Amino acid sequence: MKNEQLLMLKPDLAGLEKAAVILQGGGLVSFPTETVYGLGADARNDRAVARIYEAKGRPSFNPLIVHVADADAAARYCEFNDIAQRLAQAFWPGALTLVLPLKADAGISKLVTAGLDTLAIRVPDHPVAAGLLGAFGGPVAAPSANPSGKVSPTTAAHVADGLGDKIDAVVNGGHCAVGVESTIVSCVGDPALLRAGGIPAEALEACLGRALVVGQDPELPTAPGQLESHYAPRGKVRLNAPYAQEGEVLLGFGPVDADLNLSVAGDLTEAAAHLFAYLHQLDAMGAKKIAVSPIPDHGLGRAINDRLKRAAAPR
Repeated sequence: MKNEQLLMLKPDLAGLEKAAVILQGGGLVSFPTETVYGLGADARNDRAVARIYEAKGRPSFNPLIVHVADADAAARYCEFNDIAQRLAQAFWPGALTLVLPLKADAGISKLVTAGLDTLAIRVPDHPVAAGLLGAFGGPVAAPSANPSGKVSPTTAAHVADGLGDKIDAVVNGGHCAVGVESTIVSCVGDPALLRAGGIPAEALEACLGRALVVGQDPELPTAPGQLESHYAPRGKVRLNAPYAQEGEVLLGFGPVDADLNLSVAGDLTEAAAHLFAYLHQLDAMGAKKIAVSPIPDHGLGRAINDRLKRAAAPR
């Protein structure tokens, strides 16, 4: 449903200032990051955060990521240990979310943390996101700007199509370069990979000089993006398919004859950038059955496979 009242803001000074005013008033503003478009609200405002859950239809036990302008801002809300400091110095701003102990006086809405004593936080590496955070001057809770469980948005048009009748404004900053959500690492206890994402786990492990612990219960999420059925197009998804069967549309990878191809060249970075846009296209095509070519399970391929596995989960 198209919302005639939805503000589509330009990513200039006037647009960012208008977006900041909407956030300050408890409104919902979608904005681009290098990963996907986020659905932002003042992370200190219970009513505004509740509107995120309402707009997305998101389970209230699934925590939200808070976006801040820089590491100094993050330190106002969270406790950093040596591991967190090393990761932040190496990968912020960027597609890395850290789960850290929440300071007692942080002032973050409990709806953001889903009642946990930790906070998922990151510093995005996108000029529009940075400009908005600077204009707003506070923490912005921002999950992906899509109905919960549906395909994440990588353009302003995706946001308008999915949530246009439920939110106040979108800052149109073009296409998101990375195209999959941030990697999430818990720095509470041994460093643990909670969600594969835009920064490969191998790069994080090289920075730390140690392996990350992997494995969380998807029914008891401690960070965003851990629900089993997620990122789902309307059609039924079959993974690791060398070819399409009768009635299926093939989402390809590599040199295969496909209806849509994530990367003919077999480039995982290109495939990640195309993933959500192509899942949206499959919905637009009315695909009832979707076959997906095998994707190598290393580097960004781990994040792509994670999203596809969730897209294919029973629902």
